[in-house]
Amino acid sequence: MNRSVNEAGSHGIVAPDLASPSFKANPYPFYARLRAEAPVWRTTLPDRRAVWLVARYEDVARVSKDDTFAKDKLNAMDPEQRAKTPWVPGFFKPLERNMLDLDDPDHARLRALVSKAFTPRLIERLRGRIEVLCEELLDAMAHKGERRGGVDLVADYALPLPATVIAELLGVPVEDHAKFHRWSNRLVSISSKRDMLLALPAALSFMRYLRRLVERRRTDPRDDLITALIWAEEAGDKLSKDELLAMAFLLLVAGHETTVNLIASGTLALLEHPEQMERLRRTPSLVRPAVEELLRYTSPVEMATERYPREDVEIAGTTIPRGELVLAVLGSANRDERHFEDPDVLDLARDPNRHLAFGRGGVHHCLGAPLARMEGQIAISEFLRHFSEARLAVAPESLRWRRGVFLRGLRRLPLVF
Repeated sequence: MNRSVNEAGSHGIVAPDLASPSFKANPYPFYARLRAEAPVWRTTLPDRRAVWLVARYEDVARVSKDDTFAKDKLNAMDPEQRAKTPWVPGFFKPLERNMLDLDDPDHARLRALVSKAFTPRLIERLRGRIEVLCEELLDAMAHKGERRGGVDLVADYALPLPATVIAELLGVPVEDHAKFHRWSNRLVSISSKRDMLLALPAALSFMRYLRRLVERRRTDPRDDLITALIWAEEAGDKLSKDELLAMAFLLLVAGHETTVNLIASGTLALLEHPEQMERLRRTPSLVRPAVEELLRYTSPVEMATERYPREDVEIAGTTIPRGELVLAVLGSANRDERHFEDPDVLDLARDPNRHLAFGRGGVHHCLGAPLARMEGQIAISEFLRHFSEARLAVAPESLRWRRGVFLRGLRRLPLVF
């Protein structure tokens, strides 16, 4: 029976703070209840927006690739809804032109342009650089561990590796790497109106920095991705200034935040399952399926970004009205017992493993997935090779998780050797 909006919310489920560190520590029992009792559930985000959470694997896959669900909310809204869209600061408006939040034909045009610069050959060329960075960071960790008795895997390894790779790829000078991560961290942690206000200085600084960097590359081209984006052409088309800024911003932020979480949360999962860690250590060739399983098990991106139905749409017996916000919960889909055998068990050789960590096909499938996979495989393999005696320096329940709706990651991962 089709349920109305009001009926859909009457499940007796108490809404958690979906962005809170305590929820991020273990969201999976809550998601299991959603899948069983309310696979399409209406609630309120910390920023007070009403939202529909879609929890089951097949429905998450559908929302991820079905063109019925727009990425640009204006393409799904009626005039009354458009009139209620929140105000966006003027300097932030260029970011609304980012590829992640646009529909075809705009999305297809931008993706074609960036794909021309962000090629598989370019990604594979980075393998040697990633291996060198891992060696340098792990050597530094070993020395730091000897001096201080412990290290933080996030600050000392999981963060600087992908942050350095994407910054070098785009052409951000090395002295600015820490700066852009501070801005990025502030922006991806937004989960309320207060957070947004506090993040405005970081957003303004980030945009000013990117504008200056783009202008420098126009007059002083280099062998980097920003220069390639400036000159990329497809059928006589180019990126506008706003589109170029939005693309650089998206690549800098999305190009490392997810991988930080994969490396740190993946390492934690191995430490908590020593038999699986030893299995990978004994059989290094297992690293490819191992990283796929760690992507499934930890879901570094917990929720796919916003989607809006272009018309009233029914999912799992519930009607979602046109233009309302929908979030597909990747972290729930990746633990769906209807799709995965023993979904709460970490099995590094799991096969098949059609997880949804990067979405499922469709035009918005993650462009950076090959880079994230390669970084994760190398980083975890090298860590296990260097530190056979690594263990947690604190109890697992005392670990602190980052605040935010969309990503799931650790703030710190203290280790001793």
